[in-house]
Amino acid sequence: MARVAYRSADVDLMARMMRAEAEGEGQQGMLYVGNVIVNRAIADCTDFIDVRTIEDVIFQIQGGNYSFEAVQKGNVFYQRARESEKRLARQNLDYWRDHPAKYALWYFNPYAPCPPTWYDQPFTGQYKLHCFYEPLAGTCESVYMG
Repeated sequence: MARVAYRSADVDLMARMMRAEAEGEGQQGMLYVGNVIVNRAIADCTDFIDVRTIEDVIFQIQGGNYSFEAVQKGNVFYQRARESEKRLARQNLDYWRDHPAKYALWYFNPYAPCPPTWYDQPFTGQYKLHCFYEPLAGTCESVYMG
């Protein structure tokens, strides 16, 4: 059973975002971004209480901006999804998750060493240029169940 319900349009959308956010970090980096996308759809806490679908996650607006910078700035996001990225997206949607993004809800590229917390959320690890953060223990149990 899939980690989150999805349609073929969700696979395409997620594949485009994974590529836009982490193409330079290879397949592994794109899978980690995919973990965060799926985790946000599963999480029933913090900024993600009303986010339930892949489309909700990708187009979520926080603080007046899209959560993923690639939606408003990235021409890569608006290119057609390639089959290789669609395959990775389906892996994330169906089963794949791994450290440091296994339970992560946030990531960013600080262009410097990863800080130990990000908006009070603990650092879980780094892959190439991206730092990953998961919710504080006891604040978002739903992300650990999906």
